[in-house]
Amino acid sequence: MTSSSDRSPAVDVPSSKTYEVRTYGCQMNVHDSERLSGLLEEAGYVPAPEGSDGDADVVVFNTCAVRENADNRLYGNLGRLAPRKASRPGMQIAVGGCLAQKDRDTIVRKAPWVDVVFGTHNIGKLPVLLERARVQEEAQVEIAESLEAFPSTLPTRRESAYAAWVSISVGCNNTCTFCIVPALRGKEKDRRSGDILAEIEALVGEGVSEITLLGQNVNAYGSDIGDREAFSKLLRACGSIEGLERVRFTSPHPRDFTDDVIAAMAETPNVMPQLHMPLQSGSDTVLKAMRRSYRQERYLGIIEKVRAAMPDAAISTDIIVGFPGETEEDFEQTMRVVREARFTNAFTFQYSKRPGTPAATMDGQIPKEVVQSRYERLVALQEEISWEENKKQVGRTLELMVAEGEGRKDGATHRLSGRAPDNRLVHFTKPDQEVRPGDVVTVEITYAAPHHLLAEGTVLDVRRTRAGDAWEKRNAAEAATPAGVMLGLPKIGVPEPLPAATGGCVAH
Repeated sequence: MTSSSDRSPAVDVPSSKTYEVRTYGCQMNVHDSERLSGLLEEAGYVPAPEGSDGDADVVVFNTCAVRENADNRLYGNLGRLAPRKASRPGMQIAVGGCLAQKDRDTIVRKAPWVDVVFGTHNIGKLPVLLERARVQEEAQVEIAESLEAFPSTLPTRRESAYAAWVSISVGCNNTCTFCIVPALRGKEKDRRSGDILAEIEALVGEGVSEITLLGQNVNAYGSDIGDREAFSKLLRACGSIEGLERVRFTSPHPRDFTDDVIAAMAETPNVMPQLHMPLQSGSDTVLKAMRRSYRQERYLGIIEKVRAAMPDAAISTDIIVGFPGETEEDFEQTMRVVREARFTNAFTFQYSKRPGTPAATMDGQIPKEVVQSRYERLVALQEEISWEENKKQVGRTLELMVAEGEGRKDGATHRLSGRAPDNRLVHFTKPDQEVRPGDVVTVEITYAAPHHLLAEGTVLDVRRTRAGDAWEKRNAAEAATPAGVMLGLPKIGVPEPLPAATGGCVAH
């Protein structure tokens, strides 16, 4: 094994070598995986056919460390690939991401058939490390302790032709007791605003019409240079980019959510009226134990200001149920905030121990049955509120950006799906004329369910866009090539809640 930081000048990849990337965890990992795919393709690899399930020349695991059983899941998947690798000469397996950063040499010790282990800070080295492992015939473990390059500066194979992630910062300066992110991704490091805007302009030039600004604590952007208004300035600058129709961001922290950000959202037309604002708990006692630097009153004050500036804004959140020491009274405070804030949807997580975090060893761990009961009560309340809030959309005329693959039943129902400006998912009747992902349609909402809306009437208008052109061009180019790598996580925007999730590291 080696920890050398030498870079090979070139990577010699035999023709027709295939790759597969498997992604776990947060949006940052999805963004990293698009870059890993881009790096491999630049080095000469081609995507394995969809559904190959490990039947590729290179299989890359981009891991997450926030779940209690993350390592068990990884080693189980690695174990299933071991006999396939033994029977397939030349096959390579690489492990990267947060769990790789955390466990390092342990991975190769437990799974000696792994060829490469790399960390969160040096994803750009993957092709070189694969080549070195092949030539030297031994595992390569390289974990950088500081960031080598922002993910967005590396080659990419985006999952979407019309929407893109743009990383504006990495790392986190908070010390939440349930989160291991700062230990694995390091302190916050911001990109230069000029580099961010140049990347967005280049993406728009390629046909992208929607971007999501991405950071572990996205609205703390500017902390590197001491400019508390840097994030709001960045949002306003996005408003001057011609052809950029929709701007979103995730995930902000209530501590850093200032009035200038609210004003920038309200006053910049292409910044969408959507906000994902993690709550985690409504109890001041629990928030203190979590080391969250705000309290219930401060949080609800932000929601009130956002609604005053943007009455139609859709606000979603993250909530952890059953944090150590949470009493029934604490939980009722969370329920109170949910009733008052009236979130469009909430990602509700049952607390699970995250190795390496202070909360994992706290007294007052809550019995599973108590956590489950509270979780079910919270989900039921939020379902009721989500449905009531969605019913308010019935009769409204909305512009939707047509999405790809978001309606599982679209084929059977002869519908298409799209996202409203506030990111609500809408299924609409397929019009007679061609509509492509990235195009914009105008519809009237006729029905509401808790997690989606229906527009069952005739589409009122179809606007063909450069984003739709980009999708069409990409689709035609890939028609005769192997299917793309499925990254395994939701695409741009906040997805609808899952029934039993356990947390994500970007949701602070």
